[in-house]
Amino acid sequence: MQTSTRDKIPATLIPGDGIGPEIMEATLAVLDALGAPFAWERCEAGMAAVDSSGDPLPDATLESIRKTGLALKGPLTTPVGGGFRSVNVRLREAFQLYANVRPARTLIPGRYEDIDLVLVRENVAGFYVAHDYYIGVGDDPRAVAVSTGTNTRDGCRRIARFAFEYAVRNGRKKITIVHKANILKALTGIFLEAARDVGKEYAGRVEVDDRIVDACAMQLVLNPWQFDMLLCTNLFGDILSDQIAGLVGGLGMAPGANIGENAAIFEAVHGSAPDIAGKGIANPISLMLAAGLMLEHVGRNDLAERLRAAIGGTLNEDQIKTGDLKGKANTREFTDAVIARLR
Repeated sequence: MQTSTRDKIPATLIPGDGIGPEIMEATLAVLDALGAPFAWERCEAGMAAVDSSGDPLPDATLESIRKTGLALKGPLTTPVGGGFRSVNVRLREAFQLYANVRPARTLIPGRYEDIDLVLVRENVAGFYVAHDYYIGVGDDPRAVAVSTGTNTRDGCRRIARFAFEYAVRNGRKKITIVHKANILKALTGIFLEAARDVGKEYAGRVEVDDRIVDACAMQLVLNPWQFDMLLCTNLFGDILSDQIAGLVGGLGMAPGANIGENAAIFEAVHGSAPDIAGKGIANPISLMLAAGLMLEHVGRNDLAERLRAAIGGTLNEDQIKTGDLKGKANTREFTDAVIARLR
């Protein structure tokens, strides 16, 4: 059933670079078949925006997201040189998207069976604050490299509360706090302390434990089923979220959500893959699953479940897969198969 114009939700659409426009069109076709309730405002970012406006994150794009508070984003390329900062980091900072949510679920059996993990990552602090500088010694102006990170108690409590509320809302039973408080005693010690304090408020509803990050990485390979949710600092969350994506087939199967108080941006977490751009062979699953997270965010869990079921059925019952999944389908063929399951 299609959504009426009156019920449409304004949202910003950023196709992205490389394979971005291809997988975005595939995702939009699937959302149309699903009757998703979004009214899109197309904007540019990344290399496409540099070509048209000289800035990889134009003011018009920022203004659109301020207005809608909601965006679906393809992969972006940050230009090399020219003093350009990461577009993704700029977006997180501009809208204080402090919570990064990265679910990992088994879609194709054969690697790790029955994986169902959610990683919540603090998204705007830690070492990603990037207070980097060099100290010169003798004739070498870059003899010593220094990097400092910053975590605040308020910021740590904010991401912890987000994670515990997510757990309660989604029926999750346990949160594992990931840290390196044995070495980074201040920077990650405050994170561990704040998360434990918040966790006490959820006693009897959500179990809490913690792991040192290196032990957690090993145990994710040996026995990932012991984990339900991971709560991580910025750097550790960046690394472990890619690791859990590897458990379910790679970044092509991994969606991401970046959530703040006033805006939320949903994205494919893989790169722009310029080497296959324009060939029509890209796997659109990551962006389709990101659209599913976006549907959940606006309260349409029913549509999100239908979307995930259609993708799973296409992969496992119809055996239609793109080349990166050892199949022979191109982007259009895979998309058409998902749409057929939605009609």
